[in-house]
Formats: sequence, C-alpha cells, structure tokens
Amino acid sequence: MTHPVVGAIYDPESRTTVFRVWAPFAAEVSLVLDNKRRDLRKEKYGYWMTEENAGPGMRYGYLIDGKGPYPDPASLAQPDGVHQLSQVVHAELDWSDQEWKGVDAADLILYEIHTGTFSEEGTFEGIIQRLPYLQALGITGIELMPVAQFPGNRNWGYDGVLPYCIHHDYGGINGFLRLVNEAHHHGIAVILDVVYNHLGPEGNYLELFGPYFTDKYRTNWGKAINFDDRWCDGVRNFFIRQARYFLETCRVDGLRLDAVHAIHDESALHLMRALSAEVKAIEKETGRRKLLIGEIDLNDPRYISEEQRGGYGLDAQWMDEFHHAVRAYVTGERDGYYEDFGELDHVVRAFRDSYVYTGQYSIHRKRNFGVPVDLPYDRFVVFMQNHDQIGNRLFGDRLSSRLTQAQLKFLAAVTILSPHIPLIFMGEEYGERRPFQYFISHTDEQLVEAVRKGRREEFSYFTGEGDTPDPQSEKTFLACKLSWDTDGHHTGLLELYRSLIHFRRHRPAMKNYDRNHVRVWPVHDKVLAVERIHPEDHLVMFFNFGHNAGVYPNFYPRAKRIFDTSSLVPDEYDQVWRNQNQYVHLAPWSVTIYEI
Repeated sequence: MTHPVVGAIYDPESRTTVFRVWAPFAAEVSLVLDNKRRDLRKEKYGYWMTEENAGPGMRYGYLIDGKGPYPDPASLAQPDGVHQLSQVVHAELDWSDQEWKGVDAADLILYEIHTGTFSEEGTFEGIIQRLPYLQALGITGIELMPVAQFPGNRNWGYDGVLPYCIHHDYGGINGFLRLVNEAHHHGIAVILDVVYNHLGPEGNYLELFGPYFTDKYRTNWGKAINFDDRWCDGVRNFFIRQARYFLETCRVDGLRLDAVHAIHDESALHLMRALSAEVKAIEKETGRRKLLIGEIDLNDPRYISEEQRGGYGLDAQWMDEFHHAVRAYVTGERDGYYEDFGELDHVVRAFRDSYVYTGQYSIHRKRNFGVPVDLPYDRFVVFMQNHDQIGNRLFGDRLSSRLTQAQLKFLAAVTILSPHIPLIFMGEEYGERRPFQYFISHTDEQLVEAVRKGRREEFSYFTGEGDTPDPQSEKTFLACKLSWDTDGHHTGLLELYRSLIHFRRHRPAMKNYDRNHVRVWPVHDKVLAVERIHPEDHLVMFFNFGHNAGVYPNFYPRAKRIFDTSSLVPDEYDQVWRNQNQYVHLAPWSVTIYEI
C-alpha cells in the first residue's frame, strides 16, 4: 500500500506523536495542539504531517486553510463528542490471548449485540460480564453493531462519523480492547459491524478535508463515498487502513460490512476485492483467522466467490431472503418486501438454494432478480431476528410478542438446524419481549425533526396502530434495554437454544456444508424434509410448519428418532409411538430429527 497511515500515532518510547491527515486541496493545514498552532508540511498524494512532543490525553484538531479546528477524521478518541477536539491516545492492553487463532466461518454461531442496550450499564464491560453466559449458550462469535463515535449517547451506530473512533460512552478504545481479549478467553470471536457506504449527518466533517464523497452516485443517505472518482485513492486508503487497524491492532476477528450493495465502485480493483486481499495479508502476518461478512441485498455470488473465480473474496453474506421466506410463510405477512414470499416453495428454496430468487420475476422489485449459486452453505448467514427485522418495524416488536412458545421453539430450530451459519439477536434465545426500536440522540433540532418526520412517513400505512415512537426520546431507548428475564414468559426456550446449538456443533453431518450432501424436499403442504449427509453421520429432519399434528411415511423406517422440539417429553413419545418408525409423527410447529 503506497499511501501512509493517517491519524495521531503515538510512540511510547520517544513519547512523540506523528500527526498525519489527508487534505489534497488545502493550501495550508495546521495542527492545534493544547491551544497552540503548528504548521504541517505537505507530503505526496495530498497528505500533511508533523511530529510533536505530544502524549496521551492531549487535545488536538486541524485548521484547514485557517478554518476550524475540526476533529481528526482518523481520531481514536472523542471524549467531548463529535463536534469537539480529538484526543491523543495510547491504545494499550496486556494481551493474554496468545493462543487464540480465530474461528472459521463454518464454526460460527453468531450473536448480534447492540452495546448500549445489551446491559444496564450499556458498555463493553456490561458485555464482558455476560461472556460466561454466551459461552454456556454455545456462541462462538459476537457481532457488535457499529461502535464508531456518533452524536450524543444513544444511537444504533449507523450514524457514526469518525470510523476509527470507538464510542466514548461505551468504554472507548481501551474498554473495547479488554472486551476482545476477554471474549477470546471464552472461545468467542468478535465481529465488528462497520459502515463503508455512508457516514452520519451530524458531526461529519470529512468533506471539509477532501473529496471523501462524490456526486457520481446517490445513496439512501445522501452522497456516496468516493471509491472510484477523482482523488479516490486517499479515500480507499482511509477505509482500508481502518479495517487493518481493527483487525490487526485491536485483534478483532472479522468485520460485518453494512449494505455492501450501496458501496459504488467501478474500479478495475473493486474495494471489496482490495479489502479481501488486505485481510488475507493480515491473516498471514498474524497467524489468525480473519473474516469478512457482507450485508448484500443482491443475489450475486460474485461478492463471496474466490478471486480465482473472478470474485471479491468475502467469506460470507447476510441472507435476508431466508428470513423473509420463513417469516412470511409462518406469520402470513405480505407488506413490503414480504409480498415476494409466502409459499412453502420459497422456504424450500431458502433452505436448498440459499438465494430464493435466482432469476425469477420479483413482484416487489418489478424485475427478474438474482442468479443461482453453487458455493458451500457456510458462505451464508441466516436469522429469524436481527436489528433491521425488528427495529425497522413501527414498534420494534420482537417475534416473542406475537408468536406462541411452540412457534418460537420451531423458528429457533429452523435457524440453527439450517445448513447455513446461524445468527441470533440478543435476547431472542430466552424470548425477550422488550422491543428494539430505532433511537437517536442528535443535537441538531432540525435534523431531529427530519428523522421524526421520516419515521412517521415510513410507517404511515400502519393506520390505527398508534403513534410512531419518538426516536429522540430517551424513554424509547431505555425501553429497549434487555430485561434478562431468562425465567420468564417462554420457559424452556433458552434450554432448547442450548440443546440445538450443542447438537449443531457436535454432529458431523451438521458441519458438512457441501451442497451435494444436503437434500431438501416438501413432504406435505406444511412439512419440509432436510437430509444432511456425512461419511460418519446421516440425519433427516422433518419441519412441521403448521398448527396441526401429522403422521407421514418415513422414508427411512430403520432410522432412530433422536431429537424433537415439541413439548412432549421423549418418554411420552416412546410410549405412544414405540416400534412405529415406519411413520413420522409430528406435533404442531415442531422439528423431529432422525439418525440413519
């Protein structure tokens, strides 16, 4: 990489700090350090730098052609918020995870966390206190929603404006390092959600430094980040260096890339391919597995195919269609994008093909959509709940507020027993009933009102449902804090999650992601069969998507029933159906597993 590292890089041996910033159009760049001004010298490619006797704790900012001072775009600490000066920090930790080698995508059981609502404290320390619980649950990777500095003290994280800076109220960089270290001690990888498709609207000063944005494209959030227009090299360096900082310096195990489909890049070397190459180099240097998981609303395997096949080399992608197909079929919802789903055939394709739409006409998109994929199943992350699918509803209601216990158990099995990588949203495993709503804490009143108006318009079709929750209200945020009532409404759900995860992690057939060793077919208009094959393990699972019990011919009459999610205990089953393996008996909303 020909472009240099940016930011305030402190050297503890010399007790000096190198300050470097990219401002290619500026005639003059000055550093304001503890209220004193120092001029920077210009380097190649539009970079400016100086080395000063500055240590941790000192505040600084930049003057661009006499205007400012502005926070450092690559700031590592903003103790006073996004509009104030940056702070020199020395990110240090007595690391004790030397034996840690990371987690392969095939071994991931992901658990999505919003730091501010996961615990009462709303900090990284609050997550650390629950690591033993997550380890006992069987989680192998926590996926943190974005933690980049955002305005105020509450936000989903997708309004971050300083991509290198860990949000101060969460615990800052040193609290984050401690979380990563402790997670590794519990056998848990840390996947960090990062946003390369836009920056938030408040406290976004990047455009004052240089051409970080372009009018060449538009996104849902305004100007696109400049990854392929004039002067894009400095922008690409800024974000790729950010990825290296988290994966290498902070020892994060992977990045979840938000809305990759909204990253516009027509370069010969697409940003995702360049990032993938950088991550592979980090793996080689560190000897640790590093993962890239993209949120991609495109049924296009190019993003997750190997470079040798003309792909960009991401390790996996979020698979929204799995969620849409199952939820529409189970709940009968047909609003919005759910209008493309609702039949058992969609569920079959979600299990078997990963992409539900592989060239068929999409009613919602008003065009043919997608192509087939032949990649292994561990390239896809599936879920029945996540921050989007809950939080982008009018009241942020979870499935636990509308489904029965049997249905919740059933959907847990659908996710965890699918041939893809499962993701669980925090609290889902014990039936958390508190909502997860959209919340902000902007300081710009005009922006706040614009957000309120946008939310009201977005949900205007929910007539008679009630008032749209105020995203700026602290009450909205506090209502989303997990209750941790693990012994509450849905007794037995948590234990089922533990059992399903243990089953998935320890059965060889469940870890065979080859498409040639997974068969999926409908047994009945409400029943789906999934066969998983391994040389040492052979399983068949029957999923009853209905309110009625059923009896169906067993294609494998010599098989042994080994697992059932229904409320009947095994002894009762054995008494009623002993010596009747020629039939499959399914309780309503249940999954039964046979060993062949």
